[in-house]
Amino acid sequence: MSDKGHAVTDHFQGQDLTHKHVPGLGYDHDHDDFDEGALEDNPLWIADHVSLVSVGIDIGSSGTQVIFSRINLRRLGEDMSSRYFVVSREQLYQSEVALTPYASEERIDEQALGAIIDDAYHGAGLKPDDIDTGAVILTGEALRRENSEAIAAIISQKGGDFVCATAGHHMESMLAAYGSGAAAVSSETGGRILNIDIGGGTTKLGLIEKGKVVATAAFHIGGRHTVVDEAGVIRRLDPAGAHLAHHAGLHWSLGQTIDHADMDKVAGWMADAVVQAVRDVQPNADIAGLFLTDLLPDRGPIDGVMFSGGVAEYVYGREARDFGDMGRRLGHAIRARIDAGQLPWPVLPANACIRATALGASEYSIQLSGNTIYISNHASLLPRRNLQVLAPAFEFGDEIDSDAFAAAVRAHFTAFDLVEGEADVAIALHWQGMPEYGRIAAIARGLIAALPRTLAAGKPLYIVLDGDMARTLGGVLREDFHVASDILVIDGVVLWDFDYVDLGRIRMPSGTVPVTVKSLVFSADPHAPAVMDSLKHKAAHAHDHAHDHHHDHDHHHAHTHHHAKSGD
Repeated sequence: MSDKGHAVTDHFQGQDLTHKHVPGLGYDHDHDDFDEGALEDNPLWIADHVSLVSVGIDIGSSGTQVIFSRINLRRLGEDMSSRYFVVSREQLYQSEVALTPYASEERIDEQALGAIIDDAYHGAGLKPDDIDTGAVILTGEALRRENSEAIAAIISQKGGDFVCATAGHHMESMLAAYGSGAAAVSSETGGRILNIDIGGGTTKLGLIEKGKVVATAAFHIGGRHTVVDEAGVIRRLDPAGAHLAHHAGLHWSLGQTIDHADMDKVAGWMADAVVQAVRDVQPNADIAGLFLTDLLPDRGPIDGVMFSGGVAEYVYGREARDFGDMGRRLGHAIRARIDAGQLPWPVLPANACIRATALGASEYSIQLSGNTIYISNHASLLPRRNLQVLAPAFEFGDEIDSDAFAAAVRAHFTAFDLVEGEADVAIALHWQGMPEYGRIAAIARGLIAALPRTLAAGKPLYIVLDGDMARTLGGVLREDFHVASDILVIDGVVLWDFDYVDLGRIRMPSGTVPVTVKSLVFSADPHAPAVMDSLKHKAAHAHDHAHDHHHDHDHHHAHTHHHAKSGD
């Protein structure tokens, strides 16, 4: 064999068909290895019998929890392109919910947080090397602490090799709306559901219609802005806690002794604020000033309201303990206002509000078929890890409006608290209709209009399609519209919002690109095929109810797909 570095194009020219790569030399591909052995070691057998160990590390404003699970999956179709679904889930270990430790008002205690994670691994009898997949999520006040990104990186190193993500207000609102079970109820009934998620730091609103989140908002009311000890001395007071007390006519400061009646007074004001914020299209100035996002738009008719998050435990009467904060009082005050008829919509029963599940692998799929992909430069585009997926909602009609499509893409960046051009993302499109040139060219124009900073900076384009037109779209972008950035377009892979995708080097001689998808998805996925939804829901049901979080609940799992796409 040649000991020089070489590229994938050498294979297309018939060179170096059988060789190994010399360490230290350049190459832009890997090789498929085939080895006959025991049936259980056969790749096709393994593809039908999948078992994953996952970890979920959930760090919220007030609570931190670690859950380990074993996920068993099998291929439920006949052909090689069929998807794999969860058939059973075994919870291996669930840590106690620990209060998220803070070293100061601005800084989470990294050492104490690391000890919580280490204790969980020790209790589970597992090491990071034992973990196949998982996720670390910081939300609420934890997300906004000065060292949140450093903490996420540190914890991901302790936990193994998996997605490390953070959630902004809009994304967190969407996660809550799906994970609470509200999206599943909306999907099953076709109704419009308003999900109200009250955690330790913020309240998130998600309006769901036919299983899709159509509007989100968040405001600064939560259960743990103020914490007192047994003597009533304020031991923690976030700026928001002092602000809320001021609205109720009280002036609190750290170290001050307060009585239960004053705490109840503040909780009552907070409960009134929550009711007004969700009921009134134009709440008064005091309430509007609490919003961290734009106000929720005119919501139209609502068929039901669902509560989630830690405070919801008290709203539904599922928790009685007092943790020295405002959570219990706020939950009871909201319940009193519901019973008094202050919300104009029915409150869905607690058993419909599936408890948020711990982060962990929930679904796994392998796709061995696929036709073509477009890769303008193998060496610069591959491999690539942890690309966040954005899947803008857009109906591809017979005539495609490029400007409307561009607006949908731009709006999706905003919804996920991302700035176009600052970070690479994978744009996922759910294609409908014929792959006619005019329609594909309209998509190309829309992408160019939606991604001006990306293109101006020469950053690569990553596009993922579920339809069979990757090579065509890539060619139109490069050859007809003269896009200078490197371009990768992959087809035959279905991605959704909250997915993160890893792209491996092209593999020879099969000419495929490994695609691993690690996702933040939900116990009852409204996007799943209808025939599979019931199976997945039943498989997740026991695990969902086993996850009991104190105040902050992140409503999602991480799941992992593996795909192999044919290369050019």
